[in-house]
Amino acid sequence: MATNGTTTTTSLDLTKFYNVIDGKTSRTPNTRFTVNPSTLENNPDVPLSALEDVDRAVEAAQKAAKAWATVSWSERASAINKFADAMEAQIEDLVKLIMMEQGKPIMWAQHEVITGVQWLRDFAKMSPPGDVIEDAPERKVTTRYTPLGVAVGIVPWNFSIQLSCMKIAPAILAGNAFIWKPSPNTPYCSLKLAELGAQFFPAGILQALSGDDSLGAMLTQHPGVDMVSFTGSTRVGKKIMETCSKTLKHFTLEMGGNDPAIICADVDPVAVAGKIAFIAFCNAGQICIAVKRVYVHEAVYDAVLATMVGFAQNLKLGLDAGLDFMGPISNKPQYERVKELLADIEQNKFTVAAGDTKPVADKAGYWLAPTVVDNPPDNSRIVVEEQFGPVLPLLKWSDEADVIQRANSSEAGLGASVWTRDTAQAERLSQQLQAGNIWINCHAEMQPSTPFTGHKQSGFGVEMGIEGLKAYCNIQSVYSRPA
Repeated sequence: MATNGTTTTTSLDLTKFYNVIDGKTSRTPNTRFTVNPSTLENNPDVPLSALEDVDRAVEAAQKAAKAWATVSWSERASAINKFADAMEAQIEDLVKLIMMEQGKPIMWAQHEVITGVQWLRDFAKMSPPGDVIEDAPERKVTTRYTPLGVAVGIVPWNFSIQLSCMKIAPAILAGNAFIWKPSPNTPYCSLKLAELGAQFFPAGILQALSGDDSLGAMLTQHPGVDMVSFTGSTRVGKKIMETCSKTLKHFTLEMGGNDPAIICADVDPVAVAGKIAFIAFCNAGQICIAVKRVYVHEAVYDAVLATMVGFAQNLKLGLDAGLDFMGPISNKPQYERVKELLADIEQNKFTVAAGDTKPVADKAGYWLAPTVVDNPPDNSRIVVEEQFGPVLPLLKWSDEADVIQRANSSEAGLGASVWTRDTAQAERLSQQLQAGNIWINCHAEMQPSTPFTGHKQSGFGVEMGIEGLKAYCNIQSVYSRPA
């Protein structure tokens, strides 16, 4: 592999997959594989990392981080931009891997790569953080930010590339070495991108390890790791928080959501219902900030329900162009969990306005129909639990205080939206919502320039924005007087 920083890249072999340690591909004695969620065919073998591999990667990262911290900010940004260019040039191959491991339709696989590339470039535009607090003849007081050292990124399976770029760029830009730990369900694209990145970053700066569920603990427990950035379930996030506390590691946690959308009486019900259904069923509902609960004012409830039913009934399931809105559930454990929620809906005889409580019969793989549930009880599992699948409950409301209480009743607090033409009502309602990300007449929008965080049990710390970049740094306060 070339490591001279040029934009010339070697082609990627999509049939063989390795760890990337200290700038080189690395095999392991044992391997594992996943299955294609759309066909249930076996995917290729990938490494099964052991503690020895973790030790080697951390040692290489520690060595590389010391030198990388001395490289100028502009040079680091340039390397990230070259990596983004190379990633963009490989979009066709990366799309194939995403479709194979995640089960994304082609248009959404393309969208994930394009968004990941854009996020890399957007982060690379950021300036070094730091403030001048006082600047007087007798004294100057400033703050500056220094790299932590070795950062580990633990990435989920639903947007394995896009969410990785959200971690890789600020970590490396801030002067850290980054060890990439993809989900055991989706290791393929991550390993290839780390292999690609080795052409643009010094050895040890961008590494990737594939493994089973034990790999995350090996990394979070390792004394040579300085920071962990995690995106995934609240259950696992709590374990990571506990583990990091033992060595006082820095960490950020972006965890589960159960986002409510509040639709007010004055909306165009057809237009709003179509937008919300699009967001809710995108990626088969497997998005942390997808709409998970829809509270609809009783004045427009029937029209909103009818529109969402029509949207769900007309969705095409498949991966190919033209049949490419919704794919399968991405892995068996999540498929079984959503089936369990559907079984609960059937057992309790809730009204299924569109879709089915049974899997799609004529497709191999983890396919479920987009399903709309008409006004289930607030204490039903489909309302209380994050479904992370294509099942959407609609609930009626009439009183503002009541709907705010219901929207805030979840332990999750990742996002929430208000849909109304009345700006005063939008402001009034949105100020009362307990979530890190608030949207008005939209949902699930995010960008590298803006902090992304969760309230309550949805998060700890910040991703994105200058605050997210600072999460990969130590802060220093500097007091300076004339000699």
